Amino acid sequence: MKHIIYFTDKPVVFSSEQADAATSDAFIIAGDEGLLRTKVLKMLETHNSILIISGDPDQTFSDFKSEFACVGAAGGVVRNERGEWLMMSRRGRWDFPKGHVEPGETCEETAVREIEEETAVRGEILRELCRTWHAYYFEPNHRWEVKCTCWYELRQVRRADLKPQTEEDITSVVWCTEDEVREHLRNTFPTIRCVAEAMWRK
Repeated sequence: MKHIIYFTDKPVVFSSEQADAATSDAFIIAGDEGLLRTKVLKMLETHNSILIISGDPDQTFSDFKSEFACVGAAGGVVRNERGEWLMMSRRGRWDFPKGHVEPGETCEETAVREIEEETAVRGEILRELCRTWHAYYFEPNHRWEVKCTCWYELRQVRRADLKPQTEEDITSVVWCTEDEVREHLRNTFPTIRCVAEAMWRK
């Protein structure tokens, strides 16, 4: 099993296979002796990706993320009757709608709610696509967090005027052809490219 945590655009890959390097210049280290978050963060200052080789990558990944506060989120890709994908621009990058799981919610309920709040589009879940992980320092709580986002494919259930949730720094919401999606993926986060790839794997 392979796991990836993204630190902004930089992947940290946990695998038992050296061939799973995320890029050709990945810095390769052994993970069976145990890893400290501070050690990995220091290496990311000078390397664009890290491949952690372990005899038990599941356990190594679990041990590593235990050094972070875990946060749950969910979102998805909505398609309309023309087969177009719903995308939005947030803080200068293209994105799919998503948000934090609230107490008492399932991930599916969160995905539907967040998509409607951020775009005004109501969707119905068709299938789960993938899960992505990314880590960041959350200044208000003075802690490192790792966010696990559950992603779904949805279909639009009723027509609505697109409305970006500006208080969440969303500046535009648009329906995109698949060619437009591919163009927008040039200016997005690697986790969003993972979601698009999961859509195309069906």
